[in-house]
Amino acid sequence: MRTTIRPAAVMLAACSAIAQAGTLASQPLVAASSPTPVSSLLQVILGLAVVLAAIVGLAWLFRRMSGGMLGGSNRLRVVSGVLVGQREKVVIVELEGEWLVLGVTSHSVNLLTKMDRPPDAGTEVVQPGEPFARWLKAAMEKGRQKSEAVNR
Repeated sequence: MRTTIRPAAVMLAACSAIAQAGTLASQPLVAASSPTPVSSLLQVILGLAVVLAAIVGLAWLFRRMSGGMLGGSNRLRVVSGVLVGQREKVVIVELEGEWLVLGVTSHSVNLLTKMDRPPDAGTEVVQPGEPFARWLKAAMEKGRQKSEAVNR
């Protein structure tokens, strides 16, 4: 037996469904229970943890993909440096077994000369902030000694 669907029957069913939806929408909905402060705090902490994990994951991925291009390379190291003015210095940089003597100012970096690495050169790395750190430590100790002498 074959059933045929009449367009008028489909239209009647659609109108009936719309009417029922309209009567349901006019009735007040039962409000869901409001979240407790503990659950709200948990939700905020979980969201923060997800964001922080995403930041750490992206940083790890970026470092992994950059391949040491951002200063993590061992091909370049500062051998020595000396101040020759208030804002000028001469720096010796080693790059793949060759020493570059650079003039560094606040506006530019200029190559002064290139030379082969001397065979008697050490491999220790000079920390640029080390002399200032020693001076600051000595100045702080001197200040403490003065304050102890005054307090006596």
